[in-house]
Order: sequence, then C-alpha cells, then structure tokens
Amino acid sequence: MKRNGMCPICYLKQFFTKRQAVTDLHTAKPYPTGALTAPPMGWSSWNTFKNRIDEDLIYEQAVCMKEKGLLDAGYTYINLDDNWHSSLRDAEGRLQGDLATFSRGIPDLVRRINALGLKVGIYSSNGTETCEDLPASLYHERVDADTFAKWGIEYFKYDFCHNEPLSGYAPLIYGISVAAKGERKETFYPASEARLEGLARFMPAKNLPTDKYISGLDRNGGSAEFKVSVPAAGEYVLTLNVYKKGKYKKCAMMLINGEDDYIVETPPQKIWNYTARFQIPVSLKEGENTVKVFNPVFKRADSAMLQYRRMGKYLVEAAEKVAKDTNMPVKPIVFSICEWGANRPYMWGKTAGNLWRTTPDIRPVWTWMVTIYKLNVDRYPYSDVGHYNDPDMLEVGNGTLTYDENFAHFAVWCMMAAPLILGNDLRAMPDNVVKIVTDPDLIKIDQDPLGKAAKRIVKGLDADILARPLSDGSAAVCFFNKFGGEKDMALDVAALVNDGYVSLKPAKSYIVREIQGGDAAETDRIVSRVRTHSARVYIVTPKEQ
Repeated sequence: MKRNGMCPICYLKQFFTKRQAVTDLHTAKPYPTGALTAPPMGWSSWNTFKNRIDEDLIYEQAVCMKEKGLLDAGYTYINLDDNWHSSLRDAEGRLQGDLATFSRGIPDLVRRINALGLKVGIYSSNGTETCEDLPASLYHERVDADTFAKWGIEYFKYDFCHNEPLSGYAPLIYGISVAAKGERKETFYPASEARLEGLARFMPAKNLPTDKYISGLDRNGGSAEFKVSVPAAGEYVLTLNVYKKGKYKKCAMMLINGEDDYIVETPPQKIWNYTARFQIPVSLKEGENTVKVFNPVFKRADSAMLQYRRMGKYLVEAAEKVAKDTNMPVKPIVFSICEWGANRPYMWGKTAGNLWRTTPDIRPVWTWMVTIYKLNVDRYPYSDVGHYNDPDMLEVGNGTLTYDENFAHFAVWCMMAAPLILGNDLRAMPDNVVKIVTDPDLIKIDQDPLGKAAKRIVKGLDADILARPLSDGSAAVCFFNKFGGEKDMALDVAALVNDGYVSLKPAKSYIVREIQGGDAAETDRIVSRVRTHSARVYIVTPKEQ
C-alpha cells in the first residue's frame, strides 16, 4: 500500500483504524421502479445464439413471441445481448449496430419490434470492452445512456467484463475552486479552510500556491469539508486543485450538501509540473454549501456499486430528457446489473438498478442450475417490488434438460421472484416447453405484487421446501427434489403460519391446491411424492370461516 503523501505516523495509524465501506452505508435512494411492479419477463439472444445474431433473427424471435402466446402470457422484452454492435463508434462517439448484421440500424429494429407490442432491451458492459471485446460503456456512461434512450430502449443489461475499478487512493488537494458555469472568474478556497475528519491531515507544501495540502483521504479513512458560498442557485464548475504525486490512478468523491455526489478520477501523474486542475460540473444552492471531499473506495465492492450507480443515474436522466424533448411520456429503462455476485450486489443493488445478478453465468446442465439456485435462494430478504435478485436467464428448452428438469427450473425461478428471461430459440420451441413457460399459475406466483421471494424453510441434502407469501394472503409452497430418486415429502401447514417471513394467516383449516391440475383439498398437511430432478408446487389458502 502506497503512503500517498501521508505523514509516516498517519500511514501506520490507518492499519489500526476501523472504517466503514460505502456499500454498507445505504444512503442512496432506490433506483426508480418506473412501471416495473413485478420481475421483468422477456427473451434474450445470448444463451442460444451468442455471437450469431442479426436483425432478421432478432425480429423473427419477436414475431414468435407474439404468435406463440408469450406476449399474452406476460413476456414483454426482446433483449439484444453482446455482439449487436460494431467495433467502431460513430463519428459522434456513439455506439452503433454492427454495420453488416444490423445494417438497417438499431432504431429501425426497435420501431418494428415496438409495432408488435413488444419492448426492446440492449447490452453493454461496465468496462472498457464488453465480454466479446467490443466497445463498452465505462467512461462513456452519459453518451451511451443518451443513445439508448433516444433509440427507445426500455431494458438495459450492464455486464462486468473488462472493468477498471475506481482507485482507493485520493488526490492530494491544496484547495478547491468554484466558478459559475460559463464564467471565467472563480473563487479559490485553500486547504487551510477545510474542516478535517478521520485520518485527514494538513501537510506542509512546497512549490504550491498554498502552504498546505490535505492527505489521508484514502479508502474512506478521512474527509475534508469546505464551506462554499454562491450568490444564486444553479450550475457551477468545481475544480480540485491537486498536488501531483504518484504514478497511479486516484479518485475523489464530492458530496454536496450531504445529498448529491460527484466523482472525479485522476490519471497516473507525470511530474512536469507540481499542480493540476480536475473539474466537474455541480449544482449548488444559493448561499452556503458544504462540499465534502473524500475517497469512497474502501473495498472493491464500493467501486462496483459507485460505477453502477453512475450508469443508473444517467439512464434515468436520459429517459426523462428524451420524454421532455419529444413531448412524450417517459419510457423508463429497466436496469439489469450483471455483476455476477462477486461484490455482493444484493447489498447495494437496489440503490443502483432494478435487478442484480447474484451468480455466475447459467448453463443448461442440471447440476450447474442447482448450484445457481443455491447461490441465489438465501438472498430472499433483498427482493422487493421493483428490485429483484437475478439468478440469470432461463435455460428452459435448452440443452438436454428433461421435461421434469425444465419444469422444476422454471418453477423454482418463479418461486424466487426471478426475472423470467427466456434464452431458447422461440422458433423451434416445442409445445411442451411453451406449456411450461406460459403456465398461468407459476407466472402469477412470479409476478405476485407483494414482490417477496421464496424462503427455503426446509433444507435437505437432496431436497428442499420453499415457501413464498402472496399478496392475497395465501402462500406458495414448492417441493424441490434436487438429486437422488423419487422422494416422499411432507409439510405441516402450521410451519407456514409459524414462520415469521411467510406469516400465513392462522385459520381452523386450509385449502391446498397443486398448480398442475390438482384438485383442491381441505387439509393441514401437504404430502407428496416428487420425482427426481423435479418439483411440485402448491397454493395454500386459509379457509374463510
């Protein structure tokens, strides 16, 4: 760890100073839900087609979605995954469709798919390139969000390949300057006027316009707060005046009046001069403002969260701007965070987007799908309306999965309130797969407006029991046989009443109905024989007295 301008004693002290990760603070507002009141349903190109996509194939999938009744069942989005775009940005620096395979352009494809009553989603990565090494959106967040909104995109999957994390080191600041946007005159606030907290310290300066600079702002260990006064509310330019030191990247966050935050990244510094200026536009209120400067990156998860929040902010702004410019209703963009779960996105995803991957990529292999399920199922407390755990897209109808495996896969994803994003070739989808993915009872469970995911109330080596509270006062129960042969499984309804999360209403008796054509029966105990690699799902309803 570099000393980064700190005094030797302060440098040693930081190893014994407890500090809090920004991802644990949960100070940001939730990402807007827009019209999203249930997990999104749709189709994505990746699982089956990967890089073998073109505009005709995508449109054919959209036509099949409508003709096979998927649109009527609730499937709304047609999502272009990686490989939709050219390796070249256009003359304005904007992403564009592959110049051959999407030669008519993405806006044309969006219009044609919209005409079918469907919405369109698109893909990029929170990195310098996508997972297929095409141009991505890190450092281009604002222009890419603007591009997608102008195209009419309504779903955005943001991957994590080629990510460059924010640095945990802070620039050494000898003051800040503020100027009204468009004006040359600026007001300088020297480091000596700042109020310091934590490990932040004034250090003697040489070859600088002031006699002090501020160190110790690294890794959320310290902060410097300036009082800034302006004559009128509006847009201003805030400049960090930096003492150049260290051939490594640095990062600072400016928290304005405890609410709005802005991030400035500085590159590795060449010492041809001792000072540098790094600027960012900010909004200030009339009179006195507080500007708190610190580095927010204590651990890697902090960087991921802040970068995803930044893109989410621009998606919201871009959608609102397009609506204003066209005098049309806002088309909210569903934001799908595809971070793979490594940085615990379930802890902070609600502040950045609508759904967040909790797992590595899925594959149409039963053992791997069970692994994905295990990684996601215990994250149930983090799911609520408009914000969902994402165990990745569906593999129903892919690979060599049996009918029972396809049904169990779909049923368990519905129990977990997962997004239902199909990944098969809709043109070749057999009737028995159509029957599974359009099952009205399972979809109703997934789309339940309460938004609470299932809890695993019985955990077994080979079989689990899941239970999910529903908005009408009933509960969904799933017997899930993961491995081994047929199993006899049972559950007392009292367990649903006594569980604080499920909280089934107490009653003298209950009606239990299996969703796949089973007769309803009045009982206080569910008993079932479940085939291997299969699931059986029940609705339990208190009987009105």
